[in-house]
Amino acid sequence: MPLPHRLRLALLPTLLTVAACSGAAPPEAASGALPFTATPVHRFDEPWAMAFLPDGRLLVTEKRGQLQLFDFKTGKAKRISGVPEVAYGGQGGFGDVLPHPQFAQNHWVYLSYAEAGEGDTRGAAVARAKLVLDAAGGGALQDLQVIWRQVPKVSGQGHYGHRLAFDRDGKLWISSSERQKFDPAQDMASNLGKIIRLNDDGSVPPDNPFAAQGGVAAQVWSLGHRNILGLAFDAQGRLWEHEMGPKGGDELNLVERGANYGYPIVSNGDHYDGRPIPDHVTRPEFAAPKITWTPVISPAGFVIYSGSLFPDWKGDGFIGGLSSQSLVRVEFNGTQAREAARYDMGQRIREIEQGPDGALYLLEDGEDAGAGHLIKLTPKA
Repeated sequence: MPLPHRLRLALLPTLLTVAACSGAAPPEAASGALPFTATPVHRFDEPWAMAFLPDGRLLVTEKRGQLQLFDFKTGKAKRISGVPEVAYGGQGGFGDVLPHPQFAQNHWVYLSYAEAGEGDTRGAAVARAKLVLDAAGGGALQDLQVIWRQVPKVSGQGHYGHRLAFDRDGKLWISSSERQKFDPAQDMASNLGKIIRLNDDGSVPPDNPFAAQGGVAAQVWSLGHRNILGLAFDAQGRLWEHEMGPKGGDELNLVERGANYGYPIVSNGDHYDGRPIPDHVTRPEFAAPKITWTPVISPAGFVIYSGSLFPDWKGDGFIGGLSSQSLVRVEFNGTQAREAARYDMGQRIREIEQGPDGALYLLEDGEDAGAGHLIKLTPKA
């Protein structure tokens, strides 16, 4: 298969501006051969997210509303039926996919997507369903049930977020972006601009920080977020998230119980119409990001590597870049973080996951129908 478009895989010049709130130095210059080989594996139509099943096959969501099951042995993808109808347009459509931690026993998979409401309103929804596989390499979703929705549904087609993650205790975490409406991120009568923590059936854990308030506030773990497009747990069980800033100020945050991250009151970027937003340093009561990026990287997809194929990268984070068309590597030091390297991929990287073989897998979302690629990264010999 030919390399996708302009896949260059050369390190970006380190003159790129990276503002690290921890005071860490910018990424060091790299020399010599790049540490991985990128191999295109399969084409998809606007792929958005992926997740490996225990048998090594890969579920891939396509933004227009299809769920594909890709078999590495045959090199073929088969469509999964029974997917909910999605509201496609702008940033909306099919979102994340995530098997239950006990998928081998219960066959639950979790899906996020943009859902139409009354009039021209939309909002993110999360559903779970039984994935029933067939002998032909495909399958169907059965017993689908919606377990969470953004409240309220609003007009517009941006900032859904709807990334999913499970923690080691089996709790489900959802990123709920503020739908480009700003103020709901601070409004506890709305679950927009928040990180949500639920039981696997969608019920609210009684130990959530705002559980006593009831309503959608009970779902909330943290607030004051903008557009959260990556969630990942580190080996110590800490949750990290990244989000797109406004004009400047993309963020990497350590998610703390009950914390307020300040948006739209503070941000290390400004409004697109030029109006300034006070920086985090002016309001120390709000949790500050561990890294901010100006110019932005447009972060999407996030994994913290735990494999052995790239031993030097164990414990490092990897973030896909959309407008930056990059793969960003982040080094962690306890509760601090710094950008360590940036690799120029020449295309928008929407998603990144670690495979069961220890390789890193990227989804390039593509500019045209059928132009998205699944790409495998392995160490360069």
